[in-house]
Amino acid sequence: MKKWLREPLAHFLIIGALLFVIGGLFGSSGPADATITVSETTIARLAQLFAQQWQRPPTREELDSLVEQHVREEVLYREAIAMGLDRNDTIVRRRVVQKLEFLSQDLVDENPSETELRTFFTENSDRFLEPAIISFEHVYLNPDDRGDAVEGDAARTLEQLSRGADATELGDTFLLPNVLVERSQRELAGLFGTEFAATLGQLEVGPWIGPVLSGYGMHIVRIAAREEAHVPEFATVRDNVRVEYLTVARRDADELMYEDLRSRYRIDIADIGGPADTSQ
Repeated sequence: MKKWLREPLAHFLIIGALLFVIGGLFGSSGPADATITVSETTIARLAQLFAQQWQRPPTREELDSLVEQHVREEVLYREAIAMGLDRNDTIVRRRVVQKLEFLSQDLVDENPSETELRTFFTENSDRFLEPAIISFEHVYLNPDDRGDAVEGDAARTLEQLSRGADATELGDTFLLPNVLVERSQRELAGLFGTEFAATLGQLEVGPWIGPVLSGYGMHIVRIAAREEAHVPEFATVRDNVRVEYLTVARRDADELMYEDLRSRYRIDIADIGGPADTSQ
């Protein structure tokens, strides 16, 4: 028996039997359209894709192989659909949905007019708001090392700095530079905490001020320069405006298509009830 199972003929018979059983289970009698046409357009597309990948046109043998691979995929695809193998497959489902969304997005004009871009820019100026930019220096006081004396030390340090003391000679060692140049409030929030960044956005430019609290401790701070948040000129961000315009246009096209398609269905949703019990 073992010897017989190793024979190629046995393999052929087993595969044939399996296909017969699968066909019976799924009720497949083959696809309704049993003709596979490989048009000149399809062959040209296959050759173009090959040339894009390999930077040269395919040879005749390579093109024959590409066509045969295309036929193979088409045969297997049609048989898989006929057997219903695409059903209840989350990956296939999402891919098909994505392709339908791409179809709606293809209807979006990729070359909006200057008027359309300027109108979009004006109506959505908050999308292009450039944050405040701050340059400052600070002296750090470590509360872990100084304990209850840290507040008194902060007051004395502020007085010394106000009288012209060298900031590099005061304070405690800190992991970040004592001078930071042209940092946005978002960056500062990431480095020092949101409260510290918000405070720096309100301080007067010029004098030493403090203490200002951060997630690390106390800081005596001097704002050297601050550029307030502002909307830039259209010309400087035109490319970004176009990208945002197309992003919104594609999203709106998806929604319009979905609402139109959804209106064709009666939607029955079972009572969802409260949160699912996950304790079991």
